Amino acid sequence: EVGAWTYHYSDQGDYTWEQARNYCQTFFTDLVAIQNKQEIEYLNETLPFHGRYYWIGIRKLGGTWTWVGTRKALTKEAENWAAGEPNNRRSNQDCVEIYIKRQRESGKWNDEPCNRRKKALCYQASCQPFPCSQHGECVETIGSYRCECYPGFHGPECEDVVQCAKLEPMGVRMNCSHPYGDFSYNSTCVFGCQEGFERRGADTLRCLASQQWSAETPTCTGRACQGLGLAGPERGQVDCSHPHSTFAFNSICAFSCQEGFKFMGVRGLQCMAGGVWTGPPCTCSPIAAIACPVLSAPDRGEVNCSHRHGYFAFGSTCAFSCQTGFALMGPESRECTATGNWTGDAPHCEAIKCSTLATPKMGQAACSHLHGDFAFGSMCVFSCQTGFVLMGPESRKCMSTGTWTGDAPHCKAISCPVLDPPSRGQLSCSHLHGNFTYNSTCTFSCEEGFVRMGAEVLRCTATGNWTRHPPVCAGTVGP
Repeated sequence: EVGAWTYHYSDQGDYTWEQARNYCQTFFTDLVAIQNKQEIEYLNETLPFHGRYYWIGIRKLGGTWTWVGTRKALTKEAENWAAGEPNNRRSNQDCVEIYIKRQRESGKWNDEPCNRRKKALCYQASCQPFPCSQHGECVETIGSYRCECYPGFHGPECEDVVQCAKLEPMGVRMNCSHPYGDFSYNSTCVFGCQEGFERRGADTLRCLASQQWSAETPTCTGRACQGLGLAGPERGQVDCSHPHSTFAFNSICAFSCQEGFKFMGVRGLQCMAGGVWTGPPCTCSPIAAIACPVLSAPDRGEVNCSHRHGYFAFGSTCAFSCQTGFALMGPESRECTATGNWTGDAPHCEAIKCSTLATPKMGQAACSHLHGDFAFGSMCVFSCQTGFVLMGPESRKCMSTGTWTGDAPHCKAISCPVLDPPSRGQLSCSHLHGNFTYNSTCTFSCEEGFVRMGAEVLRCTATGNWTRHPPVCAGTVGP
């Protein structure tokens, strides 16, 4: 005997398995249910050897080895079969014996025919009829028992219950039931809202074994009313107060109209509990067709107008634009006001300017201007003085982008063939516009004893030729 849980066996006789179980249930609790190796070691140590061994509380039911006391199937981890067992020899071995003090494999199990006679190995349970505060399962252990608590309970006897945080919702009606104590495991709370409000979230919360509620605490928000925009009526304003949420129960909105418009409808509306306003949305209508002067398109431009309440009347707007090559100077649009005047000043179109062009050195520029000096459409034609040739475009035009076509031209002096000094002579040149170019002059001379044959001075002309052929130096004839 160990503590409150005791083992017993039939020392007066041997029984079939059924008889053994009846014996155990009559005088004790049931055939023993082996729970761990420590229990096997204890039984093997304390029980006497018996040649036919002892029946234990395992039997094959529906083809499955089952602990008969708990009706639970034998798990793979709990098996303690002897080598080669169970073998179901002759297909009738449906009951189990335990080897006690056997020379080999002592404490192991073997399947046997249920009609064989053996000692009944019984146990007296230590679990009481209503164990573990009825909140858990009583598990027998050697000398005692332990409680495996159901979810939501804890403590040695499962006497303590899991607690959840106390619920204190703001502005929400709550009705709770507490089977195990306030706001504890399996407490349920049902939520509702006052008239004009609707619930956001779950209607029922339950305290779980994890000490958490099954959902977030719900809230109540004012039931929304539809049909009023944040901007208010067209050509009007709205000013609202919202005690609960935007455009919801008990929101109040006051309306007003812009200058030139009159109010049509109720000036103040309230959102009711049913989610509707106390009246239809208001509108703003023009007071009268206030006219403004007719606008015309600017020179070299266009005008595009829209008329809400009449031709060039209050609320009309006109947008201005310019043709290609022209820029709008002034407002892009004007609106007819309630005073009968247009906003802003009349715009006009000005030709887009290009930079002023300079005359090339040793050249001329002749420009024509359609829309102003050096503006869009202006054209300049270039030429060079005598003796010079134009390098680059003959003309350039101011474009709508404010830039000129092409690159700036320049005038280059016309070149003549390069001259060399004559044999037995010298050459001295002066160059106004570059070496051997237009108006360059070259003077020739001969060494002593030689005489020049040809012109003394040559000049480069506008045709690219020298005025004469180069001279030569000839030797003088002696006496």
